[in-house]
Amino acid sequence: MKLIIITDTHANLPALQAVLGVAEREGYDEIIHTGDALCIGPQPAECLDLLLGTPRLTCLMGNHDYYFAHGIPNPPPAWMSLPELQHKQWTYAQLDPTLRQQVAMWEWMAHRDVGGQRIALLHYALGRNGTGFRRIIHQATADQLDRLFEDVEGQVIFYGHHHPPDDQRGRARYINPGSLGCHRYATARFAVAESVGNQCRITMREVGYDDRPLFQAFRERSIPEAAFMQKVFFGGRDRTAG
Repeated sequence: MKLIIITDTHANLPALQAVLGVAEREGYDEIIHTGDALCIGPQPAECLDLLLGTPRLTCLMGNHDYYFAHGIPNPPPAWMSLPELQHKQWTYAQLDPTLRQQVAMWEWMAHRDVGGQRIALLHYALGRNGTGFRRIIHQATADQLDRLFEDVEGQVIFYGHHHPPDDQRGRARYINPGSLGCHRYATARFAVAESVGNQCRITMREVGYDDRPLFQAFRERSIPEAAFMQKVFFGGRDRTAG
């Protein structure tokens, strides 16, 4: 069994293509995307189509995916600023509305067994009713992760939502591969969990990619908050600017 775990693609097509290219060359049994295929980046339709069209790829629900599938509440939540609302509305307007029903069927959590280890996968710790997500704990300790994921069954727990990678051991081993799409460098991050004998070997990986098509799309499409997104989520880099 060989799982490839990706998370938080955030509409970055060349980064997603780079990781899926590695998966195709090296082989896999299943790819699991732990949420947030959409928003922030400029290529939501292309990324969603690629994820849905890739064999043996399972998508789990993220917060941005949920709003596409079920709609943004009216009125929007108090914490959602007008620029963020406009960015989400632009993103969802790029997508085929007939895909909402398919995305709405994405599970909130999945479990797999690899090399004798029970693995749980989800976007982040779920809300009290089993849907939605708790507030991100930045630089969480193992004790905090134990409490955050106390209701999740698994010896290894893969998650995302918070974009920096992390790997800690508490009650379980908690692994965030790091956002595939959002990084200050043109590298796409992912993790591999595979059976080696009777053990589960987990490897944190990354692959470089050509980010020029990403920033070309940012320039050519009328994306609300494009400058903010590039600065905050991509380190302000743009080798095609000027």
